Amino acid sequence: MSWLDTHSQARGRFSLGTTAVSAEPEINLIPFIDVLLVVLIFLMISTTFTRYQELAITLPTANGSETQTESKQVHVAVSRDGRFAINGKVTDPPQLSNALAQLSSKDSSLQVNIDADAKAPHQAVMTALEAARDANLSNIVFSSQTKK
Repeated sequence: MSWLDTHSQARGRFSLGTTAVSAEPEINLIPFIDVLLVVLIFLMISTTFTRYQELAITLPTANGSETQTESKQVHVAVSRDGRFAINGKVTDPPQLSNALAQLSSKDSSLQVNIDADAKAPHQAVMTALEAARDANLSNIVFSSQTKK
């Protein structure tokens, strides 16, 4: 008895191409979800937020009453690290007086509202005051927050 005789019975079971079994196509969702999560993480990291473009300041507190004046105001914010912003737009210290001069040329009765952080350097507040003086703006007020 040879090897061919003993395995000839099994030949029909293992032959290729005699019986075609059709495989159902299926969609594997796990790689699809992985790709979507990577895209979501990429979009979350690459998105810019406008909150980080503003100066974060903490106003000092005061016990005075608010005045009810109806005048045009220019807000000059001074951060704790000495940076400046005019009406929410960050500006350099050398350009501060030029920007205030341009605003005062449009309206000479502007009120300069200096919003200085409680821990802002005194020199930065003095620079804002000098810039207002150089722009011929004499109506200057300081912002504070009320104690709670």
